Order: sequence, then structure tokens, then C-alpha cells
Amino acid sequence: MHLTGLDWFIMAAAFAVYLGIGLFVGRTAGKDYDSYFLSGRSMPWWLLGTSMVATTFATDTPNLVAGIVRQDGVFGNWVWWAFLLTGSTTVFLYAKLWRRSEVLTDIQFYELRYSGRPAAFLRGFRAVYLGVFFNVIIMANVTLAAVKIGSVLLGLTPLQSITIAAVVTLAYSMVGGLTGVLLTDLVQFVIAMIGSVGAAWYVLGLPEVGGLQKLVARPEVASHLAMIPDFSTVSPDVILGVFLLPLLVQWWSAYYPGAEPGGGGYVVQRILAAKNENHAVGATLFFNVMHYALRPWPWILVALASLVVYPTVDSLRQAFPALDPQYVQHDLAYPAMLTRLPAGLLGIVVTSLIAAYMSTMSTQVNWGSSVLVNDVYRRFMNPAATESQLVWVGRLVTAGLMVVACGVALLLRDALSSFNLLLQIGAGTGLLLLLRWFWWRINAAAEITAMAVSFFMALWFFVQASPLPGWQQMLWGVGATTVAWIGVALVTPPTDEGRLREFYRRIQPGGPGWAPVLARAEREGVHLRETGFRSDLPPALMAAAAATLAVWSLIFAGGYLLYGQYGAAFGLLAVSTIGGFIVARCWRKMSFR
Repeated sequence: MHLTGLDWFIMAAAFAVYLGIGLFVGRTAGKDYDSYFLSGRSMPWWLLGTSMVATTFATDTPNLVAGIVRQDGVFGNWVWWAFLLTGSTTVFLYAKLWRRSEVLTDIQFYELRYSGRPAAFLRGFRAVYLGVFFNVIIMANVTLAAVKIGSVLLGLTPLQSITIAAVVTLAYSMVGGLTGVLLTDLVQFVIAMIGSVGAAWYVLGLPEVGGLQKLVARPEVASHLAMIPDFSTVSPDVILGVFLLPLLVQWWSAYYPGAEPGGGGYVVQRILAAKNENHAVGATLFFNVMHYALRPWPWILVALASLVVYPTVDSLRQAFPALDPQYVQHDLAYPAMLTRLPAGLLGIVVTSLIAAYMSTMSTQVNWGSSVLVNDVYRRFMNPAATESQLVWVGRLVTAGLMVVACGVALLLRDALSSFNLLLQIGAGTGLLLLLRWFWWRINAAAEITAMAVSFFMALWFFVQASPLPGWQQMLWGVGATTVAWIGVALVTPPTDEGRLREFYRRIQPGGPGWAPVLARAEREGVHLRETGFRSDLPPALMAAAAATLAVWSLIFAGGYLLYGQYGAAFGLLAVSTIGGFIVARCWRKMSFR
């Protein structure tokens, strides 16, 4: 495939803007840790929310969605749509608590909440486990998508694709810190949305496709349109694996980057960078609405059209015989469809995909570097490090993480396999992450147990090449992990009383789970609750439920509009409006500092 001069100009102009932003903010971003990794805790909700959306709009996301739709149909997206439940609870229960904590990273939380050597071990181990292991897998997955897109659209080798994309991303990430990442995310998200919508519009007009109405009427496509599976025709394993399990178990039990129960990773980094608690909640709400309701349908339409043009994996292999067969899976259908785009639009779409890659990679390397600098280097290696040293170590770690991730990307095959692996590794840890804010009895030993059991369960299934379906493996992992950590929490010594009191005094979480701590303090004449304190858990839970209903209704309304079923679409829009009204009422009843 050959790009014209116009296409190359569009890409070059975008690269110049990204580098310009990084150089501009780099003059002030590197003065200290807070400025480099948290933007001085002064960012507004709309910029932080857009950055979260841009980060989750990775190069591999359209590929992932295409693979899901081609294999399971539109309802297969419940494997990630169900995480809206996680996101809604993060918005209304946890975002303000994270901002209130005043920690520098989500990993530092461990020594705020727990005590002693177990807390220190947990902080150091999780910094490496999440900041390096999990982080590298995520970045490698994103880079794998860049490899496939570079091979199909630009004719580049895997090494060429990785080198070009990584060097530009690394340049502005190292110089500009989080502020540079946030501002480039804003530009990149706009470009990415223009590209995805433009690609869907053009693909629908291809002669083979014949427009939206003809597409949804084709038998091979109509069988993939359902947003809720037909229990009478779809196999039980598919229903359980991609619909019931995500809705009933996965959302609260599994740790997945970007949808961590209770918040974590780059989402918390942006919460901590917010001006105040109100902006923190607003940012995460904006993120969840945009992430689930706005973005998926252009990708889904391209995936559905690909069923007409490339109905099987074999047809993809025949169309791209020069590609390494390991890269030709269902998820290749998305970049394959983009080869049909004309000059100009092709340049915009390729630029949008590169922007998606860069936004995710810049965020992941910046967050991973912040964790390794604050929770490994400063905490254990050089407690007396100056602010200047912290920033320079951060820049070096940023480069190291990028190099490692690019190397791992060359070993992967497809996006969906890595997605499932990460879900299984974190299966069972989510409930603890949700409850540790609200139940005093959870301790460091319980969290270490949850992390270890979930990992070794995933390793056992992988090494044994277990014949169990993925949903059964997850249930076993969740069950064993949950029983193990609850048992350990109840039989091991609790967190030091002084640490528990200090945590409650700072966070003011509310709820009945801290009653014993509050009672013991009151008997000693110690008052942990702020004057005029009132628990806002009831309105927060109501807001989370209403927000979930509103956003799911928006997703379905968008689908029914595209399918031409206008009555159902407008009915769901009405439901979404009611949900939004309830959210607004509940918001006014919540307590913010």
C-alpha cells in the first residue's frame, strides 16, 4: 500500500505538534516530582477525563473489538462493557477518596493503609509487579497492534514500525512529563475520533458493503448484530464466558489495567493530579461516559463490514500473503479494511491510529516510571534523593520501559489472548481492592495472599494447558483467591491501631466496616470523624447504579439507531436521560472537601 504526499504531510504535522507540546511544557515539567508526574495537582476534570479516554483508545483496541465481533458477535463486547460497573463505583465511591489520600502514586497507598514490614514488602513488590510486569504486557499488546497496522498499511517490518512509533512517543514523554502527556492526549484523542469515524463512514460506502442498511440486512452480518445473546441459540459456554461471567463476577473480582476495582494505575494518577475532589469525580465520570458510550460503534461497524470483505481468517491470509502467519488472526481485519481508504483520509486514519498508540504508550511509561521512582528508587534505594535526581531517574526508567515493551511485543500473537491472560492473572483480587477502603480487618497479609493465589492459579492453568473453558478457569481462580484472602485476613494480626486511626482520620471513608476502630477510639476519648461528618455511601451507590444504567442505555441506543430500530433507540435515550437526572440529584448530596 502506498501513501501519497498528502498522507505523509498529515502524519508529519501531527508528529511536529506532539514534539512541540513536549518541548514547550518541558521547561517547567521537570522542576520536581509533583510537576513531572502529577502536573502540580492542578489539572481540570475535562483534560484529565479526556486523557483517560485517549489512553484506553489504544492502537490495539479497534483490533480487539474487531476480533470480538467477528468471533462472538456484537454482544461479545460484554467482556469489557461489564467493566462499566467497575468504573461507576470508582467514580462515586473511590475517586474522591484517592484524591483525599494525597499519596503520590496508587502504590504508596499500601503504607498509608497497612503497617510494618508486610506493608513495605507489598509496596515494593507491587511497584515492580504492576509497574514492570503488568505494564510491559499492556504496552507490548499495544505495540503488537502497531506492528500489524504498520505491516498492513505501510509495508513496514515489525522492527521498523516499533522504532518509528516508539522514538517519537519517547521524546515528548521524557521531556514533558504528565503535563506533556495530558496535552498531547487531548490532540491525539480528537485526531483518533476523526479517524475512526471517517474510516467507518468510508468503509460502509464500499461497493462490496453497499451502505449501512444493506450491511445489517446481510445474513452473515445479521447473525452478529445482537447486543444481548439469544439464550436459545448461543452455546452455554459462550453465554457464560462473554455475558454472564463478566456481568456477575468479572467486574468486581478481576484486576485489569484501566478498570481496576476501586481505581488504580493511570486512572488514579490522573485523579491525584486533579485540582480537588470534585474535579477528580468529574474526570472519572467523563471518562466512563466517553469510553463506553461514544467510541465503540465506529469500530464495530468496520468489524461487521469486514465479515463481508474478509469472512474468514483464511481470506485474510490470502489477501496478505506476505505477512507472517502468526500475525494473521481475526483482529487483523480492522487494519485490513483500512487498506481500502483513499488518499487524505488514509493519512488521517493512519495518523489517528499512531495517535492512539502514542497516547497509551506515553501514559503507561509515565505511570510506570512514577511508580518505580517513588515506590522503589526513593522508598528503598535512595530516600535522600533530590527532586532533580527523581526527575532524571524517571526519564531513564521511561526509556527502559519502552525498550522492554517493544521487545516483548515481537513475541505476541493477538490482542484477545493477552486480554484474557491479564484477566485470569488478576482474578479474585478485585473484591479485596473494593473492600480495603471500607473494612478495617483487611491487612497486608490478606492482599499478599490474594495476589499470590490469583497468580499461581493462572500459572497452573497455563502450564497444565487446562481443557477447562476460560470462564470456568476464572470462576475457580476467583473462588480460591477470595476464600484464601478472607481466611488470612481473619486469622492474622490486624493492621497497627495507630495506622488504622490515621487512615480513617485522613480518608473519612464512612460505612459500618470501621465501627470497631471508631468505638475503640471513642472509649479513649479520640475523635476520628470530622465535625459534621455524614456518610454519603447511600447517594454514592445510587449514583453509581444510575450512571451505569444511563451509559448502557446510551450504548444500546447508538446500536439501535444504526440498525434502524428508532423506537427502541429513543426509548433507551429516555432511560438514559432519567439516569442522568438521578446522578445529578445524588451528586448534590455527596460530601466533598
